[in-house]
Amino acid sequence: MRVLGVDPGLTRCGVGVVEGVAGRPLTMLGVGVVRTPADAEIGPRLVGIERGIEEWLDRFQPELVAVERVFSQHNVRTVMGTAQASAVAMLCASRRGIPVALHTPSEVKAAVTGSGRADKAQVGAMVTRLLRLAAPPKPADAADALALAICHIWRAPAQNRLQQAVALHASKGRTS
Repeated sequence: MRVLGVDPGLTRCGVGVVEGVAGRPLTMLGVGVVRTPADAEIGPRLVGIERGIEEWLDRFQPELVAVERVFSQHNVRTVMGTAQASAVAMLCASRRGIPVALHTPSEVKAAVTGSGRADKAQVGAMVTRLLRLAAPPKPADAADALALAICHIWRAPAQNRLQQAVALHASKGRTS
């Protein structure tokens, strides 16, 4: 499975592509950040993010895009920008028919470090180790994007089994 992880942000939108399957060593295919100027108007910034995401989709042809689920923060301005960047990533994938999965920050941290309360340094260290990299990806947004992709690859088999069980249960309820 090839997954593009997206850590949404207006100034720095982390992107990373990981390939592999659960239970086997994973491979990083690419990592980076789509940047927009903090002093630019919102419209051009969103277009810049769209262009950057489209380039990653063209280059790596992922089977799925994993995006960090936006959670409520105290700073409404920050959460709005993050939500807007997240929507751009989801739109780009959906326009191409690529499935999108959303994962919470604590879900991602727990998947890669074993603790949903891990800090950025711990996530970066585990991403480095899991992908057998020489050094942690910089900035942290890039490491977080890889962590999202890893999280999805590891959790997808269990999520698929759960979805199948729910669908089977629902279909039995209609036939009874």
